[in-house]
Amino acid sequence: MKCFSKTDVGRKRSMNQDYVFATEAPRGNLPNLMVVADGMGGHNAGDFASRYTVESMLQFLDTAKETHPVSLLGKAIHTANDKVAGKAETDPSLSGMGTTVVAAVVEDGILYVANVGDSRLYLLDADHIEQITHDHSLVEEMIRMGQLKREDARTHPERNVITRAVGVSVPVKVDFFDVNLEEGDIILLCSDGLTTMLEDGEIFGIVKKSASLEQAVERLVEEANKNGGKDNISVILAQV
Repeated sequence: MKCFSKTDVGRKRSMNQDYVFATEAPRGNLPNLMVVADGMGGHNAGDFASRYTVESMLQFLDTAKETHPVSLLGKAIHTANDKVAGKAETDPSLSGMGTTVVAAVVEDGILYVANVGDSRLYLLDADHIEQITHDHSLVEEMIRMGQLKREDARTHPERNVITRAVGVSVPVKVDFFDVNLEEGDIILLCSDGLTTMLEDGEIFGIVKKSASLEQAVERLVEEANKNGGKDNISVILAQV
C-alpha cells in the first residue's frame, strides 16, 4: 500500500488543530494505519486534543495483544477518549476540548474504518466517489429528519457543530465500517476543512486527474485554500 498525507492551517485560522498520522508499515499488530483528528476547544485545547488522541492511540497499539483491526481501532479510540476526558477534568485550560477521529486499516483486501465526529473517509473507484463514514453532526441530523437538503449542508451556519467527539463523554460511541477493496480503489481520509471547501465531485475530479497520489494530495489542499481555506485542511490518500 502507498499513502501520502498533508495537513495545512488554511487561510483563516492562526493555528492548525488538525493532526494526521499515516504509515504504510506495521504499527503494533496492525499492518498499516491512517488517522485524521480535528480538534475543538480553546486556543490550545483543540490542538492538544487532536495530537494527544492520536498519540494515545499509538501508545495503546504498540502494546496491545489483540490482532483484529476492529478490536484494535475500537479499544485504541476508547483508551484515547478516557485520557483526553481525564486531562480536561484536571486542567482548566483544556476544559471543553475534544476531537473528531477517523481511522483506517487495510488488511487482506478489506478496509476497516472507525470514526467519531465529522471527519470523513471516502472510497474512490474508477467511476465515482462514495462517503463510507457518517457524519456525527447537527446538519447531518437535520438532513436525516428532512429539515435540511444535503446540498445546503455545506453552507449552513451550524455546519461545524458536531454531536459526537472523543474526550467529551465517557464512554464514547464509535462507528465501524468494513469494505471489500477492488484493484485500483483509492482511500481518502480528510477533515471538514476539505469537504466544506470542495464538493465530492470536485474532489473526485482532482484525484482522478492527478498524475500521482502525492500530487493529488497537494492539489486537494491547494484547491481548498483557493476556495477560501476557512478551516484547517487535512488529507490522506492511499491505494493498495
